[in-house]
Order: sequence, then structure tokens, then C-alpha cells
Amino acid sequence: MNKGAPMAEILIRNADHILTMDDGRRELHGADILIRDGVIVALGQGLTTTGEVIDGAGCVVTPGLVNTHHHLYQTLTRAVPGGQDALLFGWLKTLYPIWSHFGPDEMFTSAQIGLAELALSGCTLSSDHLYLYPNGARLEDTIHAAAELGMRFHPTRGAMSIGESAGGLPPDGLVEREEDILNDCIRVIDAFHDPREGAMCRVGVAPCSPFSVSRELMRDAALLARDKGVMLHTHLAENDEDIAYSKAQFGCRPGQYAEDLGWTGADVWHAHCVKLDGQEIDLFAKTGTGVAHCPCSNCRLGSGIAPVRAMRDAGVNVGLGVDGSASNDAGNLAAEARQAMLLQRVACGADAMSAREALEIATLGGADVLGRPDCGRLAAGKRADIAIWDTSGIEAAGSWDKAALLLAGPMKVRHLLVEGRQIVKDGHVTSIDLPKVIERQNTLARALAARI
Repeated sequence: MNKGAPMAEILIRNADHILTMDDGRRELHGADILIRDGVIVALGQGLTTTGEVIDGAGCVVTPGLVNTHHHLYQTLTRAVPGGQDALLFGWLKTLYPIWSHFGPDEMFTSAQIGLAELALSGCTLSSDHLYLYPNGARLEDTIHAAAELGMRFHPTRGAMSIGESAGGLPPDGLVEREEDILNDCIRVIDAFHDPREGAMCRVGVAPCSPFSVSRELMRDAALLARDKGVMLHTHLAENDEDIAYSKAQFGCRPGQYAEDLGWTGADVWHAHCVKLDGQEIDLFAKTGTGVAHCPCSNCRLGSGIAPVRAMRDAGVNVGLGVDGSASNDAGNLAAEARQAMLLQRVACGADAMSAREALEIATLGGADVLGRPDCGRLAAGKRADIAIWDTSGIEAAGSWDKAALLLAGPMKVRHLLVEGRQIVKDGHVTSIDLPKVIERQNTLARALAARI
């Protein structure tokens, strides 16, 4: 296992290309990165160390990618028949009964699989939106999974409180009392949230969506989060059904609903936002409200193409999310960044988004959405969350610009460091016995299928 203190000093030596994503977006050639006690201390040429050396020859080095939206538990329900070709609401109605059979073991194991998959795709920091807690499951099931793997983690205590009998979408058996939800938010924040720079775990508050919780819970959650100094997260404006529901139930569009309840600001980020209009984009830009863009899931569920170009041009903070692995059905953040680039080109033209801009969204963009200026860029004083991509293989063979990773490059890292700990080495996860966890995951998935 590789879960202890970071190596005192590590030198990444002679990398072909370093994409720093620093304030000047510097790109270095034939350069080194010196790491000490989990923090980057220098970038340049000819650096030396008496510690460990990682050979960067033939590699492109980037900041670790940042995943701003996931439902890790869903890695147990990929490609479920009956939900493969449904829109959002129909897809949810297919999956809710299956998820009701989950418990702590399912939550822990699926989180390990989902996070390991992200790590192999270059991700060092992931959020998670866990909004159902059947059969004794708790948020810390995922927190313990992330700690064992060594990933930097931003779990959010999600919730659903309006079941079918009250006009909501989820079955009554998966909703909770709102008083219980708020009390458990306090419990997990007090137990696990670390506000310090370099924190490995920060907890957010995240009622699931406007169609599964009450107006009162949305407002109370915002008040609680601000009292505790934590961030807020939910789904918003995901598809046409979502917009229609908001207009019918609340008499307004999702952006106004969010603003009325205190759900705008630099401490808030919303998932999807596929159907934001110009006014809502301007509202998010003015208030510093973040967006988690989930292009593959939006395609899979037929939700549409989010107006990311318009958001970025207006000054909205945008990061990437793989979304749940039951609606993607993968968890590869590098592939997500490529998809984001391609969709904006489909919607707005071939020059709408470059490979470098998409990578910027996947790194410092996501870090800024999550309130982590200490992550997402390679510069002295920033955390040593670093992805090393081997561009000597077939994926990049013949490439004239190997730093354009999302055009012609590997979708899997060679090495990955989180807080200076190497959790992926030579393309293999080092911190857990991944084949054993995969076997456990498949056993759990077969047992769920048999019960259904």
C-alpha cells in the first residue's frame, strides 16, 4: 500500500513538455519539476535532488485533472438494460429500484473502482455527489475508499426528500426526512471537512435536484453550508424536462430558482447547465457561480450540448465532470475533456475550442470551480498533483504537437502523483489491489442483477 506520508523529495527529470497551466500558461521543454513534502518547489532545467527521480523523457507532464461531478456508486450499474436508451427522467426511474438495494459495501467498492478509473485517466482530485443512503450506507463509505486509494476528494452530502407520493421523482423508500438530512450534513462536515490548504478531504452540501427536494431544504442547505464554510452543489437545467418541471412547479427558470434560494456565488457549483439561457449565463458570471460540464453523460442521455463557449466567453467558471458511470458509462476524465472540445466544435465551429483550452478546463478550471487554487496548476507552492503522459507510444506516433494531448495522445497516464505520492506507476494503480477490487465489484453487480 502507498498511503503514508509523501516522499520527502522527488524530481521529475527531463520531461519533453510541461504544460504548467500557471498564470502565464507557460510551456516548458526538456525541463524538470522538483517536489518536496507534497508541494512543488521549483520548475526548470538542470534541477537536482538526492531523493527519488522519475524519468520524464518521452512524456508530457500536466497538472492532475480535476473531476467536478460524479456519482461514484453508479459504477455498479453500468449499461443496465432498460436504461440504456432513456432520457433523464425515464433513466432515473429504471435505476432507482436497483440502487435501493445498495448498502455500505456497494458504496465503498464502487467508489474505489470509480476513483481508480479516474486516477488512471490522469485525475488527482474528484468531487462526488452521493444523494441516496439505503440500508445503512453513509457518506464516509466513499471517504474511506478515497483515503485508501490516496485520491484528493471533495465528497458532497446529497439528499432526496420528495418521493413519488408527494409529486417527486424518486420512490418513497429512497427519500429522507429533511431534519435528518440537515443533521447528517452537520455530522459529516464536523467529522471529515478539512478547510486547510492542501486538504485531502473537503465536504460539501448537495441536495440532489430541484425535482427531488423541497424549496425549504434548498434554502436551509444554503444557510447551513455558509454557516459551516463549505460549498454547495446540485443538478441544474440538465435537459428540456428539467426546464419544463421548473416552470410548472416554481413558475420560473432554474437560474431564477437558484438565485431566489441563495444558490449562486463563488461557493456554489451546478452540474450540467445544458439549458442555461443568456440571462442565466450572465447571472452565473456576475456571481462567480461555477458549472460542472458533463459532455459524455449529456450525449448519452440526449440532454443536449451545454453552451460552454458562451459560458467561458462570459467569464463563468467551468470545470469538467464524468457524471455517474450509469449515465456515461465510463469514468475517463481525459476522454471527457476531448469530448468537451469536440462538442463545442460541433456546436460553434472548428475553432470554438482548442485542445489546450479543453485541458485548461479539465485542470485549473475544475480546481477553481471547487475552490482549490492550490491545485490544478504546476507552479512553485502548489500541491504536487501531477499527471505524466507517455507520448512515445502508438497514440501519439506521428504527432507534430505532442502537447496537444486531446487530439493525439494517450487517454491513460503512465504515472500519477497526488500530494507527492505516486498512486499510479507505469500505468498501474499502486495503492490498492485493483484486480481484487474489480473481482469484488463484479460479484456485487451480479448479486444486484440476480435480485432484480
